Amino acid sequence: MTPAQFKVAPVAADRLPELLKSMPKAELHMHIEGSLEPELIFALAQRNGIEIPYSSVEELRGAYAFTNLQSFLGIYYAGASVLITEQDFYDMAMAYLRKAAADNVVHTEMFFDPQTHTARGVSMETVVNGLHRACVDAQAELGVSALLILCFLRHLSEEEAFETLEQALPLRDKFIGIGLDSGEVGNPPEKFARVFARCRELGFHLVAHAGEEGPPEYVWTALDVLKVERVDHGVRSSRDALLMQRLAKDRIPLTVCPLSNLKLCVFPDLASHNLRELLDAGLVATVNSDDPAYFGGYMNENFMQTFAATGLDAQHAYTLARNSFEASFIDASAKVHYVDLLNERFERFR
Repeated sequence: MTPAQFKVAPVAADRLPELLKSMPKAELHMHIEGSLEPELIFALAQRNGIEIPYSSVEELRGAYAFTNLQSFLGIYYAGASVLITEQDFYDMAMAYLRKAAADNVVHTEMFFDPQTHTARGVSMETVVNGLHRACVDAQAELGVSALLILCFLRHLSEEEAFETLEQALPLRDKFIGIGLDSGEVGNPPEKFARVFARCRELGFHLVAHAGEEGPPEYVWTALDVLKVERVDHGVRSSRDALLMQRLAKDRIPLTVCPLSNLKLCVFPDLASHNLRELLDAGLVATVNSDDPAYFGGYMNENFMQTFAATGLDAQHAYTLARNSFEASFIDASAKVHYVDLLNERFERFR
């Protein structure tokens, strides 16, 4: 795809929310374990006979008070403990995919963290087969294209990442990429240089979290050492002018997550978010929900709140949606198809 832009006609402010909700879009930064709503956590805990340290849905939801990434990860991993069977993983993924379809997400690339589950004795096959079955059914039942990206937990060792890769390789036809997530500070991308090199040899797409709480240097090493195709988050890239030029020149996508950035105090408020700066610099920025059950909103909520706070307009909406298709790992013909749908939707707003 070329960066050529469709010329968007002005849209009245009172009609912009309708446009944001209805435009087709792709989601490229979404942790499926982060879509576990308190209601589903309680249902799965009951189904599997697991005790959780909360007496009600309301008490659990009230615990979603994070001050940084690490404080979030503690409750995130606790929530994931209710996932035991293949059906659990299927149910979790389908719950998210139905919400995605309602938000006019036509394509999604979902992260999953197998080490969170294999460490508890859940098999790799159970995790991957449950998630993949949901991807297949989402296409047939919801018209949503869904792919999986396996993520290594960066607070663990590279040796453990290699072990996880070997466990997953018999299932390699069911996921398309490799990512890197969990606590960023103190775990630079180069810690995983060898395992990412191996994944590149195997032909996987490569992405990594960098520049969320970590410095711009982490983005540089994600690009130059891990050789990623997309940078997840990347908002601190704006602190490095040369890095911004590199990202724009090479059209390296950033999968930005505004409500996550707000919840984890990366920015003090949404009005201070640098999404407009990234777009104005010509970067392939996208909007995504990250861990929507924990961070206050799925895709449309991220668009609605961010646009209301920052004053972004219909042209920005088009650019973000088009960027999401450009940045995806679907084939060229599918990208053209989705951009045609996007253009048609905007034409109806002229």
